[in-house]
Amino acid sequence: MLEATYTLANGVQIPKIGFGTWMIDADADAAKAVHEAIDAGYRHIDTAEAYGNEVGVGEGVRASGINRKDIFVNTKLAAEIKNHDEAVKAIDDSLQKLNLDYIDMMIIHAPKPWAKYDEPNRYFEGNLEAWRALEEA
Repeated sequence: MLEATYTLANGVQIPKIGFGTWMIDADADAAKAVHEAIDAGYRHIDTAEAYGNEVGVGEGVRASGINRKDIFVNTKLAAEIKNHDEAVKAIDDSLQKLNLDYIDMMIIHAPKPWAKYDEPNRYFEGNLEAWRALEEA
């Protein structure tokens, strides 16, 4: 089951089942958990800037001994990022923290900043700007 994939519109295959790293706060714990997940057969690793564990996730991927092209890593822009320049910086920061040559998929964590979820603003323009930065990356 861990080998099953979906094919995205651009032809990239993404494993259907991923190992999520939310609530694994310490980088050492994240590195160990990711390494063990990869040993168990996971090939899709999910993290986010907001989780604060991208350094450890990258360490776990690198320590796994599995060819990088065989592991699908996704991370997320913080929900508060709603402009192009901040998104570009966040993309670069995630690449640096993960210490990987590339990120397979990076998405916007949420359509609204977490603290403003009850507000009527839908942040449409800000999300478009963040998305544009993701497309350019």
